[in-house]
Amino acid sequence: MPDISMTMIIILCVTAAAAGWIDAVVGGGGLLLLPALLLGLPNAHPATVLGTNKAVAVVGTAGAAVTYVRTAPVDVKPAARIGAAALAGSMGGAALAGGISKDTLRPLIMVVLVVVAAFVLLRPGFGTAPASSPVSRRRVLLAIGLAGLGIGFYDGLVGPGTGTFLVLALTALLHLDLVTASATAKIVNVCTNAGALAVFAYQGTVLWQPAALMAAFNLAGAMMGARMALKKGSGFVRGVLLTVVGALVVKLGFEQWG
Repeated sequence: MPDISMTMIIILCVTAAAAGWIDAVVGGGGLLLLPALLLGLPNAHPATVLGTNKAVAVVGTAGAAVTYVRTAPVDVKPAARIGAAALAGSMGGAALAGGISKDTLRPLIMVVLVVVAAFVLLRPGFGTAPASSPVSRRRVLLAIGLAGLGIGFYDGLVGPGTGTFLVLALTALLHLDLVTASATAKIVNVCTNAGALAVFAYQGTVLWQPAALMAAFNLAGAMMGARMALKKGSGFVRGVLLTVVGALVVKLGFEQWG
């Protein structure tokens, strides 16, 4: 166990719970969790921070996924196919995480987030109701490639905002409502977290003791968030989505130019 003060342990646990709640509703819990880990583990290598983050997040996403699947109308078969691709993508991203400068990715991610926020704002009906007709095989294949391999690779390489990207991609590609997209995204996100964690664990860059403690709080927050999203519906998820996207843009902008 690293030398961490009791005050910092409390901060990390509370942050893990809040991150779990946000992640379960719409993704983006890493926006809180990674900065908290960087603050709490100032002497740790960045790869160790990323690995510990994955060890915490995989527990919360798994709990949220189980909560959603029990209640929400999730089509598990395509979710599992996208998840398998995401697992492979995240392992590839994690393997390269130590050799690529993340500063080069921030401007691109910011542009994507701003476009996403504008799209959601200008289309109030986005994600409020599922499609009336079955989704074509082509769209499922696109989801496997983009949401699975593409976003999975990003999650292993960088991480924050993955759940948000998954929700948006699944809503757009599979014509899901936002609640069902959040539920499906949790299944996929479990795979991305597990794939990246396997690589980080193999490399020995996970602090298991603080991760286990934070994971318990992350799980509690995630299950509360999933239940709230199911209860309040797509309008609530849409509001949280816009808030998280805005926060991600501010965070990335501060890191880039602050």
